[in-house]
Amino acid sequence: MGTTSSATKKVDNVQKIIYKHGFLYELKKNKVLFIMMLPALVVLFLNNYLPMAGVLIAFKNFKYFGRNLFENFAKSEWVGLENFEFFTATPDAFTITRNTLLYNLAFIVIGLIVSVFFAIILNEIKGKYKSKFYQASMFLPYFMSWIVVSYLVFALLSEEQGFVNKSLLPALGMNVDSLPSWYGDPGKWPFILTIVNMWKFTGYNCVVYVAAIAGIDQEYYEAATVDGASRFYQIKKITLPLLTPLMVILTLLAVGRVFYSDFGLFFSVTRNVGALYDTTSVIDTYVYNALRNLNDVGMASAAGLYQSVCGFILVLSSNLLVRKIDPDKALF
Repeated sequence: MGTTSSATKKVDNVQKIIYKHGFLYELKKNKVLFIMMLPALVVLFLNNYLPMAGVLIAFKNFKYFGRNLFENFAKSEWVGLENFEFFTATPDAFTITRNTLLYNLAFIVIGLIVSVFFAIILNEIKGKYKSKFYQASMFLPYFMSWIVVSYLVFALLSEEQGFVNKSLLPALGMNVDSLPSWYGDPGKWPFILTIVNMWKFTGYNCVVYVAAIAGIDQEYYEAATVDGASRFYQIKKITLPLLTPLMVILTLLAVGRVFYSDFGLFFSVTRNVGALYDTTSVIDTYVYNALRNLNDVGMASAAGLYQSVCGFILVLSSNLLVRKIDPDKALF
């Protein structure tokens, strides 16, 4: 009896510990916070997790038999990996994959350097109103839609009426007969798209890094000043090292979307001109054009799944590499 009673008490104590430190205890303790979080969880489930069932369409020859989506899905034939074979066997597969990877890698690397550079400059501006004005000016392009941006780019680069060809280059002494055909030369667009992307997103990224710099304890800078360190040396030894964890996290998140492209940038800004496809066609625009021309939902779903899986693998690989170098800077 004594042994049974002792074992029962131990079980009860274990159950109490589990309850005290388990989910039910947290739910009871912070039920108000969980209730406040419920609407966001519902939206997250409906927008992010529920549509994940749609990846099965990538393995079907999806056809329309009626207005009911579930009926269409049920009656469509399973084709295995045929949609992936069609996507990868196309002669454009290498081109669009190469463009997607190179553009996004360039955006990540150049965007990181430019954003941190301007964030440090903005932090060095002493006037409060001057700093806010410059931040707002750099942030403004982020709120412009790609349609608006595409018209601004066209107003600059149009062969006949664009500002560059009609006013700027002739003013610099260039012969009218040798003016470039911007929308007919694909070799120029890697530079144009990179510049447009930096112009639009640098302000947004700057705000993130400026906020991080503002959170650095000023005692570090005061101690460095007392020791006679120059401002450049303080930036090198204090600002940049303390920004590194944030830079690594944002880079890892960006790497996860390296197989995705900003559809508005590559479709609207280039005006979907066929002559530019060699350097401007990416996976997203290729899928859109294929879906519009072929109405092949299965192939489009296969391309989307291909992007997601590759991005997931890249995030895990990049995070593993960072964890081996410095575990404290890893994302998870």
